[in-house]
Amino acid sequence: MKWIASLIATLAVTASLAETQSTSAVGAYSESMLPASARAEAGAKKLTVMFIGVTTLLFDDGETAIMTDGYFTRAPRESLNSIQPDKDRIARSLQRAGVKSLAAVIPLHSHFDHALDSPVVALQTGALLVGSESTANIARGYSFPEKRIRTVSNGETVSFGRFNVTFVISAHLPNNFAMGEITAPLSVPAKATDFKVGDAYSVFIEHDGRTILVQGSAGFVPGGLSGRRADVVYLGIGGLGLRDTPYKDSYWQELVRSVGARRVVPIHWDNFFKPVDEVLIPDTGFDKAMEFLLNRGKEDGIDIRLPPAWTWTEPLSGIRQRKQ
Repeated sequence: MKWIASLIATLAVTASLAETQSTSAVGAYSESMLPASARAEAGAKKLTVMFIGVTTLLFDDGETAIMTDGYFTRAPRESLNSIQPDKDRIARSLQRAGVKSLAAVIPLHSHFDHALDSPVVALQTGALLVGSESTANIARGYSFPEKRIRTVSNGETVSFGRFNVTFVISAHLPNNFAMGEITAPLSVPAKATDFKVGDAYSVFIEHDGRTILVQGSAGFVPGGLSGRRADVVYLGIGGLGLRDTPYKDSYWQELVRSVGARRVVPIHWDNFFKPVDEVLIPDTGFDKAMEFLLNRGKEDGIDIRLPPAWTWTEPLSGIRQRKQ
């Protein structure tokens, strides 16, 4: 109970501060937004991505579609003692995104704001659920079919159509919330703290020779991505703006410079206690995180682009392919 009380108190302050920022906080970065694109069609030889809040990303090449997380319930903070997926809201969100089927749903770690809905999304779309043993135990608690659960090991690559997805063990932003593993099937309703982090991944998504790195939380393992490369990084910045400069510098070095990225797309910047079908509200520390990213991007010649919500974009557009 102490965890819940502490979390609610912290989030109450966070939400209050965040809501004093108008939605113009994002509008102030309008020149840094990724431009809209038409959704990829079969044979088009392009990759389109839709951002749907927190670290939910829908990847589609016109032939195959995969999704990270798939968090649509957006449980309000006053319900953290008893949360469960909102199946109707999930169905409406998938319909809005134009999702009829997915090859895979990939939770980046197992906290509730990432994995609460993942098994339901996979069930509604016929997808394989791919991730850690903690994520698998969430699915088992939902009576999700075992044959459609795929647990992965560090460095393992799983292929879906023209997508090759590689999982590298990373770390969560240090905040001591719901740490550890989920070691038995987890049924709902449950407490937010029951959704323990499990393995947190850096996920490399290679498609037709180009690579996108998705980092779901602003944590890192020093040297953990050594030797790996990515053209674009979808970079989790939740809580990053509240960290000191040495931490932010290390995060930039480990997640951006080390992989040779040409573009950074910030994610996990919105208040995830507000409905995803409304205008996304930036969370506390957003402006400080953006200031840091824009400054580092300018220094290193790396393009910083915010993703518009519910909009198809081409994150690799305008980025020259690296020499192999």
